[in-house]
Amino acid sequence: MWLQVIFDLPVKTRSQRKNATGFRKMLLDLGFDMEQFSVYLRFCPDKNFAEKLTKDIERQLPPDGSVKMLMFTDRQYENIRVYKGKSKNPQRENPAQLSIF
Repeated sequence: MWLQVIFDLPVKTRSQRKNATGFRKMLLDLGFDMEQFSVYLRFCPDKNFAEKLTKDIERQLPPDGSVKMLMFTDRQYENIRVYKGKSKNPQRENPAQLSIF
């Protein structure tokens, strides 16, 4: 399961910039990777963990702007195509999962 956070936060005032920076730092602290400046992605072991992260983020939403969260499966993630210019980049591998017997 993957959780993607996409946001558009205002940065016109000093206070807004501080809120936007704090929100980005919070996502990094929660283990997200920055895909683009306002797009962050994190692998989650299961849907319950993704739901918990969603609630953690909801509690720390900035007062202004737009935040969208999208959950999708590994299988759906496999369909992502990434390009730099006209060149297709290799797809990022899913993190290894820990197996305990």
